[in-house]
Amino acid sequence: MFKKILIANRGEIAVRVIRACRTMGIQSIAVFSDADRNSLHVMLADEAFNIGPAPSRDSYLNIEKIIEVAKKANAEAVHPGYGFLSESPMFAEALENAGITFIGPTVKNIRDMGDKLASRDLMKAADVPIVPGTPCAVKTTEEAEKWAQEIGYPVILKASAGGGGKGIRVVYEKKELASAFRSCQSEGKNYFNDDRIFMERFIQNPKHIEIQVFGDKHGNVCHLFERECSVQRRHQKLIEESPSISVPQNVRLQMGQVALKAAKSLKYLGAGTIEFIFDNSTKEFFFMEMNTRLQVEHPVTEMVTGLDLVQEQINVAAGKPLSFKQEDIVQRGHAIELRICAEDPVTFNPAPGKIRRCRTPQGPFVRVDGYAYPGYEVPIHYDPMIAKLISWGPTRAQAIKRLQRALAEFMLTGVKSNIVLHKNILAHPTFLDGSYTTQFIDNEIVGKKQKLFMFVDEEVFLITAALEAYRDAKERDVSQLNIASRWKNLGRKKQMRN
Repeated sequence: MFKKILIANRGEIAVRVIRACRTMGIQSIAVFSDADRNSLHVMLADEAFNIGPAPSRDSYLNIEKIIEVAKKANAEAVHPGYGFLSESPMFAEALENAGITFIGPTVKNIRDMGDKLASRDLMKAADVPIVPGTPCAVKTTEEAEKWAQEIGYPVILKASAGGGGKGIRVVYEKKELASAFRSCQSEGKNYFNDDRIFMERFIQNPKHIEIQVFGDKHGNVCHLFERECSVQRRHQKLIEESPSISVPQNVRLQMGQVALKAAKSLKYLGAGTIEFIFDNSTKEFFFMEMNTRLQVEHPVTEMVTGLDLVQEQINVAAGKPLSFKQEDIVQRGHAIELRICAEDPVTFNPAPGKIRRCRTPQGPFVRVDGYAYPGYEVPIHYDPMIAKLISWGPTRAQAIKRLQRALAEFMLTGVKSNIVLHKNILAHPTFLDGSYTTQFIDNEIVGKKQKLFMFVDEEVFLITAALEAYRDAKERDVSQLNIASRWKNLGRKKQMRN
């Protein structure tokens, strides 16, 4: 087993990996940018190294610097988390050449699935259903119009190398096509240095269902059932749950078998996710893409299966077989995850700033994966997600009730957050009955007047706000003491390098 692992990431996922390492008796090495000097993952790791200025390209995306630090710290392996370099074949290959284990899939796995056009061809060859669409990249608007006529409107345009909601446009009429095509090309070029575009039929009553898969070096491949990720804004997930209320049991089993077929055809190694678009009207499903990494929403799978996916990743990378067989995996109860973001709940624009108060909910069957604390300055340079709130219940209704209670306890002041948005969603009839689709936020939330949920009387709320402001003023003079107190009881000798 590894003795030291470097985490090439930041925020809540870095904290999550550090905790898994500590549970396994493995030393953790953090890296941080200038903007993250006071981040929680830096405080919790056994060692921490500065890797450059705030912009990602100069720090968290700097392959040479990260490998330099890994060698200096004698790290035997690197966990990439998600985002940044987690799906970079160049990073995985560079680590391999440096004699350092990449805790993730093979370079070939990443390359095969990183190109959406190539991955469609591979899945089609493996007899996995794919959405009807163009067989190759579309190069001109004239060509796009021809294909749209053949596929039938509405169509969805996608950048071949896209991800994270970038390079995607839905087109309902011919007059919208040229502008959408140019926008997709531009985003593909700017974000991924690849302006290839392909087109698919747009499923009009869609749900986003994904299957967690795992493979080891001994040829074992398993699936861990599905997660539903249909509550999205700007093609980015906001709420995830497992199991899906919309997928019938026979379709659930079929999706699992199809995902297994896909993973086995790739000889897949480690954690990955087969993502499907699910037609809620016909109950058909089609392959969209594969994410060759751990997902943000992995905790809901952990809650319903009882498995630690990060520890499983580390064990598989170290050459151990999977700790489970397919027949061992059972979905128990229901789990839901909310992404808590420092953003305006109406415009969804990031809202960086200094956190004044932060009290996270606790109690039975409630979990918080986060990195926020009082006094922390949320930087503008990175994703605005600062925590994930997860609940489990024997039924979906009980999991929702626990989330509602937890949201009422969640205190976050000093920055805008989407906590009130989640309160509205969790009280919305369309979410409660499970009939929501990927268009739910756009159709039912955006532009609609929402009730400002406060689970206390307004007078009590205003008095509390006044008291908090008074305490803030009193405590400004002792802020340094508050900062110092965060370094107590780390349990290990801290090494921090500039």
